[in-house]
Amino acid sequence: MASGTRSGPDQIPDTGPSARRARRFHVEAPWAHPASEVETALGVAVDQGLTWREAADRLSVVGPNQLQVSRPTRWWEILGRQLRSLVVVLLGAAALVSFLFGETIEAGAVVAVLAINTLLGFVAELRAVRSMESLRQLGRSMTRVRRDGSESMLSDEELVPGDIVLLEGGDRIAADLRVLDSAQLQVDESILTGESLPVDKEAAAISPQAELHARTSMLHRGTTVTHGNVAAVVVGTGMRTELGRIAALVESAEEEVTPLEERLDELGRRLVFVTVGIAAVATLAGIATGKPLLLMVQTGIALAVAAIPEGLPIVATIALARGMWRMARRNALVNHLSTVETLGSTTVILTDKTGTLTENQLAVETVVTAGGSHELPDVVAATDPEPVETLRLGALCNDASLTESGEGVGDPLEVALLEAARDVGIDVDDVRASNTRVREVAFDSDTRMMATFHRDDDGLFVAVKGAAEEVLDRCLEPGEDLASAGSDSPADTRLLAANDALAARGYRVLAVATKRVAHENEEPYEGLTFVGLVGLLDPPRSEVVGAVEACRTAGIDIVMLTGDQALTAAHIAKEVGVVADHDPAVVLGRDIPELESLPDSGREKYLRTRIFARVDPAQKLDLVALHQSAGGVVAMTGDGVNDAPALKKADIGVAMGQRGTQVARDAADMVLTDDSFASIVAAAHQGRVIFGNIRRFVVYLMSCNVSEILIVSGAVAANAPLPLLPLQILFLNLVTDVFPALALALGEGDAGLMQQPPRDPQEPVLSRAHWMRIIGFSLLISAATLAAMAISIKVLGYSGSRAVTVSFATLALAQLWHVFNLRDRTSSTLRNDVVSNPWVWGALALCTGLLVAAIHLPGLSRVLGTTAPGLEGWGVILTMSLVPCLLGQAWIS
Repeated sequence: MASGTRSGPDQIPDTGPSARRARRFHVEAPWAHPASEVETALGVAVDQGLTWREAADRLSVVGPNQLQVSRPTRWWEILGRQLRSLVVVLLGAAALVSFLFGETIEAGAVVAVLAINTLLGFVAELRAVRSMESLRQLGRSMTRVRRDGSESMLSDEELVPGDIVLLEGGDRIAADLRVLDSAQLQVDESILTGESLPVDKEAAAISPQAELHARTSMLHRGTTVTHGNVAAVVVGTGMRTELGRIAALVESAEEEVTPLEERLDELGRRLVFVTVGIAAVATLAGIATGKPLLLMVQTGIALAVAAIPEGLPIVATIALARGMWRMARRNALVNHLSTVETLGSTTVILTDKTGTLTENQLAVETVVTAGGSHELPDVVAATDPEPVETLRLGALCNDASLTESGEGVGDPLEVALLEAARDVGIDVDDVRASNTRVREVAFDSDTRMMATFHRDDDGLFVAVKGAAEEVLDRCLEPGEDLASAGSDSPADTRLLAANDALAARGYRVLAVATKRVAHENEEPYEGLTFVGLVGLLDPPRSEVVGAVEACRTAGIDIVMLTGDQALTAAHIAKEVGVVADHDPAVVLGRDIPELESLPDSGREKYLRTRIFARVDPAQKLDLVALHQSAGGVVAMTGDGVNDAPALKKADIGVAMGQRGTQVARDAADMVLTDDSFASIVAAAHQGRVIFGNIRRFVVYLMSCNVSEILIVSGAVAANAPLPLLPLQILFLNLVTDVFPALALALGEGDAGLMQQPPRDPQEPVLSRAHWMRIIGFSLLISAATLAAMAISIKVLGYSGSRAVTVSFATLALAQLWHVFNLRDRTSSTLRNDVVSNPWVWGALALCTGLLVAAIHLPGLSRVLGTTAPGLEGWGVILTMSLVPCLLGQAWIS
């Protein structure tokens, strides 16, 4: 087993001191050596694992278990994107024209504007990109390992060669592993081999020359356990894995563009042609009426720059990124920007019960045996042999464990069984040591049972646990033997009644059974002897009732899909408010027909049903498709490996971060770190907030830009003096296009959003009503600005730069006050999300200060061509700038 000199995924290239030290933890062709030899070579025992000190030493040598990920976007690449924009081209043209006409001050000013515009775009995009890169670090995966004889959950990056890893169905494999011990182990290796069917794995050594797809004793990073469980040892991490070899050959990353951003880009492109055309006509008309050529060329370019909504994609990205951070703070990690957009239009949530609507803090409350019902706190090992035997078998047919501190590691249901066994005086470690496990038949979603074979002083026996109906249906009647029992021997009706009684009280019920066998290859589920029923209580989450009510108010339907019994599902559904009926209708999975073949009238029943019990993964997929075919936007929760198809099919797949498998998390669009249904509702609210904010800043940006074009075009058409100079237009473009628009994009949203029906996902960013608002607001702002200039000339007797300053300042302030016209129509004038947005007030203060500087700061005022308007002039400016805001408030109320 000595190391060779070749390099590859199972070889370590000798390229330096660190690589040579890492060779101490390398086994060449580990699939070809017996498992015990691999353990010895790596200096580890399967029952103990590495010590924490040894693992830390190895981590310092081999480094973290990471692939070479795509490098972060470099700052100069973001800067380069700013310089490639159409705005930069137009500003460059304006500077060149000014320079050619000998207007060096104007040329310098345009270059300054160009620099400021580029800097603002650069800073905004840099923050958005860095926020997205940081957010991706929050969703790190965990792996169950054994160290110092105890089991722990460890970040994948901390795995080192020699670590003993424990996996079960649904887990993603985080390193290259050598199988040591397994039960019915199957792995999906399609990511590496292209093989579509799961591959059987076992511990037996194979030929050193075996190809990748034939290495049945190996598990590779990036593949998935689909069935069974395994204890395996890490033999390769990071780039020393098969997946690492592929990553070294190809490093690529696609920049994600959401449908919303695509629609905004398309909107921007269309507006460019329209507004640039209007600017060109205004320029030619001004020249034709005798205005100076240079002035009109500069004005035309400035109008074109002002008209282009260059900030739309950047501000949209910032709004989406900030929304993702808000969701993360509410325990919802979003994997894709497009999910944020889709969340706002969700119409139905298909949710499981355990851990999402309930606490997922299972506790054994009662045990029912042939001798009667036993409440757990009163069970004592010395006097209650039947319930104690039930819990003893439950601890044996179990893959969870208890740490030295008493904390459980593993499936919450199995942890609850171990804790109950411990509480009645059973020493779980002693029981497991004296009843050696020789075989496991892993839990299967089809049989709904699990079995383990054990050897004791009397020979072999089987411990079985599973769904009460399934286990009881395979138990012999008292006095019946296997030879006389039929294949469909009826279960004891008294026990079934006890099961129903527990389920109706909201208990999750398991049945425990056993039998003696002659050899370990016997069928585990035939001729069982009933031992006991275990009632586990999982109370509803305290916040779920309010979240369910919020969904109902928001027009979002909730459908419960659970593998539990109908009575248990109905009880929880009534408690949390999914249904209000005293005796709600529950459809069992076995009663669901082929939904695709049903006529529309037949589908209606299943669209109205709010509780589905004993459903399997394929039926979840069908129910997602059913609601989508009816026009619904479906959010689907899931946690198991078999939930992955439904999670992918749903418009928004929601995986559980605490109890969910890695496969489910990989397939989902969103991961709940707290597994709570309330987090889905909070995320849906945030999705509505984000889309509303984006729509709001688009309306604001367009109405400001269009007003500038109307003002100049109106003056040219009337052969009146220009109310704005080119550099003033550029200055306004910076003030109104960036800070207030960005402030609107960062708003917290109106409290009434979740009292409105979901948005149609096909609805455009700007509907006909929004275009009418843009035109109306633009006309108000334009009329007020032109009126202010007319008053300054006709009434105050102003002329030249002083009159232009009045129109310039009126337009600037009118655009700033216009931000308050963007409140929701259903909100009040003084209490709304715009008024309560601190970013808006900060933007107004900053922009007002810049405007005052543009008029009164000597150097800047000379460049912009402004003159102090005096008290009378400021009176006109303040009065006329408020008119569009006041009339706008009256219009939208």
